[in-house]
Amino acid sequence: MNWFTGILVYVIIWWVLLFTILPWGVTQSQNPQLGHDKGAPENPRLFMKIVLTTTISTILWLIYYGIIQ
Repeated sequence: MNWFTGILVYVIIWWVLLFTILPWGVTQSQNPQLGHDKGAPENPRLFMKIVLTTTISTILWLIYYGIIQ
């Protein structure tokens, strides 16, 4: 596996995991303010989800790299 393939595999793993992790712990606002969508999450915690996605993606990529090598 060359470096370009390794980066592409990591990016694909990262995006798939991000869309898997995004709905975790989402709660709708009980009293949305005027002009806000009533389905919008109250506290999306995006930074925590990005860190979690990056950590899990790195572990999965290292497992993939170990299997390929």
